[in-house]
Amino acid sequence: MNPFNHFLQSRLNDRREKQLYRQRSILESPQSVHLQVNGKKCISFCSNDYLGLANHPKVIESFQSAAKRWGVGSGASHLVSGHSSEHHALEEELAAFTGRESAILFSTGYMANLGCITALMQEGDAVFEDKLNHASLLDAGLASGAKFQRFLHNDMENLQLRLTKSEAEKKLIVVDGVFSMDGDFAPLDQLSNLAAEHNAWLMVDDAHGLGCLGKSGGGTAELFSLSQHQLPVLMGTLGKSFGTFGAFIAGSRLLTENLIQFARSYIYTTALPPAVAAASRTSLRLIQEESWRREHLQTLIQAFRKGAEESGLQLMPSVSPIQPIMIGDEEKALSLSKKLFERGFWVVAIRPPTVPAGTSRLRITLSAEHSLQQVEELLSALRQTIADF
Repeated sequence: MNPFNHFLQSRLNDRREKQLYRQRSILESPQSVHLQVNGKKCISFCSNDYLGLANHPKVIESFQSAAKRWGVGSGASHLVSGHSSEHHALEEELAAFTGRESAILFSTGYMANLGCITALMQEGDAVFEDKLNHASLLDAGLASGAKFQRFLHNDMENLQLRLTKSEAEKKLIVVDGVFSMDGDFAPLDQLSNLAAEHNAWLMVDDAHGLGCLGKSGGGTAELFSLSQHQLPVLMGTLGKSFGTFGAFIAGSRLLTENLIQFARSYIYTTALPPAVAAASRTSLRLIQEESWRREHLQTLIQAFRKGAEESGLQLMPSVSPIQPIMIGDEEKALSLSKKLFERGFWVVAIRPPTVPAGTSRLRITLSAEHSLQQVEELLSALRQTIADF
């Protein structure tokens, strides 16, 4: 056998044997709480559409109207001929929304993190990242060429020790605002104080906080009342609470101008379609105007946690829309997910390498589109499924 084919086949075999093989499900309906997946109707509890905007009529109307005006593709990168007035307006509105001087759009959250960290950091610098950071942040730290260190999850003493030992002139602390697999928050107030003490910068990936947390939806930065000075680098995505697609970095104009010049994942890729930018502008208005979505989401979170605790389910310390139930064993988590799907509930099993070995879980995500009754039905299905296992 060709050595490449042997290598590829053996890796797949290993994944299957360890119950870690991943498969794609096929959606046959628009993104919503009610879905048709692989030919079966179900209620989804695994989407990151936290505010229920992905299929909102006004967002769709904005997309369609902009597509008629601008066409489908952007045609080129932002620095060639792909930067439309829709992109520019969205950047200005995101800057105002986050309380920053400036914002710059990227095609994905992965590209935003990769482009930002590699543009800011070089050999001789130091990057400090939480062990549970998203893969894009970890990959960016490694790719930057700086000395890369991972501190224990939300452990400020461990981070303090590492910062104290560092002799680097430029130091960057990088965390998720809301950790995507655990649902807990980073202690941004303490992190900001440590950054100031060590003359470092703080960068927060608020993909899972922006839109659904804070009084006006400003995410963890708003929750912890952090100014641009206290939090110089803020990343947010548009594919979760906004219900659209793309990402951005917000901060000082000095920061965004540097990213325009030096962020390779910005410079060398095609810009988002203008219609996506237009749809995102509508989502941003809905996020600001319809606070009831966040209020209802908090009601659902509290109801789910209360019911899960009463049922003896092993929850994690999360007050975000991400509500994981710890299972531990990979095979058991996968089996429970399949049985829940048979009962009409789509809940994905998260297994290594996404999470550490022995911490496989059911990652339940709540949306403002869910009803209290649907949450109660999910809890009932969880109790029955686990009891039958």
